[in-house]
Amino acid sequence: MLFAIYALDKPGDGSARMTHRPAHLEYLKSKGAVLKAGGALLDDAGERMVGSMIIIEAPDLAAARAFADNDPFKKNGVFESVVVRPWRVAPLGSVSFG
Repeated sequence: MLFAIYALDKPGDGSARMTHRPAHLEYLKSKGAVLKAGGALLDDAGERMVGSMIIIEAPDLAAARAFADNDPFKKNGVFESVVVRPWRVAPLGSVSFG
């Protein structure tokens, strides 16, 4: 089953995010095929990272929450909030996003 992880950073200058970013990226890389998509959420100007959105495959909600809880950003207090929800790809047919 797919899960969306939506996490917002604590307010600040972003220094905590940058400090823990290498460990965060290594954590994601270590998850291999579990990780389906991911990236930084940006501020309204599209310039500064303010959170993360990640799509993973996990057997259940507990496993998806464990994935989120073990992220170095979560463990080191970068995130202010983390929401984990089951996610389903919409059957869009021939819709193109390119």
